[in-house]
Amino acid sequence: MAEANDKYGIIYQNLVDAGCNQKTIQCCMKLAQENNVEALLSQLCMYRKHLMEQTHIYQDNIDCLDYLIYSLKKSNENR
Repeated sequence: MAEANDKYGIIYQNLVDAGCNQKTIQCCMKLAQENNVEALLSQLCMYRKHLMEQTHIYQDNIDCLDYLIYSLKKSNENR
């Protein structure tokens, strides 16, 4: 766990906690160390967008499973 005054340690830990892969972490850490905040924010926003897209895909998967479960239960009740 990063110390509260360890700026780069905190950024690194947040990237890990957010599920970033090693390539993304290295890119973001390089941008942070270069103090390239605009590029870092852009990178983080792209990753966030990716996560949101994945969330929507998973939600669709869950909805399909919920419908299948509902249908099977309903079918089983009618026997």
